[in-house]
This record gives sequence, structure tokens and C-alpha cells, in this order.
Amino acid sequence: MTQPLRIMIVDDEAVIRMGLKTMLAALGHRVVSAAANGSEALRRARQLEPDLLLLDIKMPGLDGLTVAETLAREMPLPIIMLTAYTDKALIERAANAAVMGYLVKPIREEKLGPAIDVALERFAEMQAAAQAVYKLRRQLEARDLIDAAKRILIATGLTETEAYQRLQATARAKQKSMREVAEAIIAVGGKP
Repeated sequence: MTQPLRIMIVDDEAVIRMGLKTMLAALGHRVVSAAANGSEALRRARQLEPDLLLLDIKMPGLDGLTVAETLAREMPLPIIMLTAYTDKALIERAANAAVMGYLVKPIREEKLGPAIDVALERFAEMQAAAQAVYKLRRQLEARDLIDAAKRILIATGLTETEAYQRLQATARAKQKSMREVAEAIIAVGGKP
């Protein structure tokens, strides 16, 4: 079992919300809020920042997929969609909304627990991948800046090796990253 989570339930049917709350309590989790529509769900999710969101696809007003898409942009969190529908278009839209799980009603406790575990694992993998992409992007940007700074230093008469060594020595002496030294050289267009 996963450690106890703070979970928010969003479904327009009160009976479904009550049933889910009972199942989640039996699984050792705490329901921090329940909402009956998409607008209320967005407001409460932003305010409470739950660990996981159980979200009905079809509700009056904002549907669950719109809520999921909005939250994916603003404050990513693991989301499991709940639905009575097995429509392929809905499933594809859910996948594109960064939804981590999809359960067809009626929901049973023996399916809910594993769905939560899978959603948490997928979310962790997605977050790790996003971090790796960010890190690689930063490394590529740093490399481009260092190359630009080397070109400036080469224009002053240094060889490429000397320019790189100058960047390294300056970074060590000033206790800065090579990226920071390169940015400074580019900003002034000359010597470090």
C-alpha cells in the first residue's frame, strides 16, 4: 500500500462521492475535499493542493478533462479520471491531458487501490522525465553560451584551447559556473 494520501474527489453524483470516500478511507487515505462540478474542483484544488485527484469526466459546466488540462498547466498532480463512458475519443483526450489513470464506473475498492499506485508511479516518472529534459536544456544552453564566449575570446587572438582554459580559470577564480562567466563575457563582448 502507498503511504496515506490527501485526496480530492470530484463527481457530480453525491452517492459516488460518498462511496469513494468510504473506499479511500478503507485504503488508508484521507479525503480533503469533495466537489460536484469543474469550477468548484479547480478552486479547491488550487487552494488545497491535494496529493491526488479523482475526477469525473462528464459534469455540468466545466468537464473533468478541461479541469485536468488546466491543472496540468498550472499545478501538475496525479489525476485519475472516473467515467461511465468508454468512448475512445474521451480516452485519447484524457491521455493528452496528462491523466495518470482511467477507471470505468462502477468503481470497486480492489481496482481503486492499484489504480492509485499506478497513477502515483506514472506521475513520478513524468516528473522525473520533465526534470531530465529541463536539465538537458540547461546544459545545451550553457554549452551554446560557452561556445559564444569562446568565439569572442578567439577573436581577441586566443586559440580555442586557450579560450576554453581562460573560461575555466576565470570560473574557478571567481567561484562562478562557466555559464555565468560566459554570460558575462557575452554581455561585455570581451575579456572576463
